[in-house]
Amino acid sequence: MSTERTPPTPPLPVGYVSAATASATAEEAPRERLLRTAYDLFAAHGILATGIDRIVAEAGVAKMTLYRYFPSKEDLVLAVLDLREEVWSQGWLAYEAERRGEAPVECLLAIFDLFDEWFRRPDYEGCLFINSLTEMSGQDNRIVDACVVKRANIRRWVEGLATEAGVRDPVEFACRWQIVMAGAIVMALHGDTHSASNGRRLGQLLLEAEGLR
Repeated sequence: MSTERTPPTPPLPVGYVSAATASATAEEAPRERLLRTAYDLFAAHGILATGIDRIVAEAGVAKMTLYRYFPSKEDLVLAVLDLREEVWSQGWLAYEAERRGEAPVECLLAIFDLFDEWFRRPDYEGCLFINSLTEMSGQDNRIVDACVVKRANIRRWVEGLATEAGVRDPVEFACRWQIVMAGAIVMALHGDTHSASNGRRLGQLLLEAEGLR
């Protein structure tokens, strides 16, 4: 099995541009401005704590304009989750991990190197998918379903790397790896400055169990 990897082309420019930055640099269409504003607010404050009135006020659009593009708040949240997957899961995490690692094992461990940089940002807000699942705990709606799918997509990406690396049971391995990832993300929210490095060490143990380190 070859260890040479070609980094993927990111679906979006690496590095998300916030609504405030975008509005200061270029005139945006109302839908894009609403989406970026909602992205920033949901990530920083949560879905339930962010009302439609605040979103339209900060986006500088009328409420009727929002409902023209997003018939309900739920529709807006779903669009934000799609954007998060594009920007975070694909455009940052997968792209950067595969760019930094020449072999699948290196890509897997690079996840925690990226996390360490992410956790140290002053605007670190945790994982929008995990946060939203926690907020919507016990509810049966499209937001919960979407978050489950987005997290499953990350797990399938990890599974693909595990398969390339020669792991015996890539599906089970990916589940364990994602547990470590989620644990590191949550512990960082609680102020643990070593959660990424500890996650990396746990990842190394999982790889050692497969005879890969």
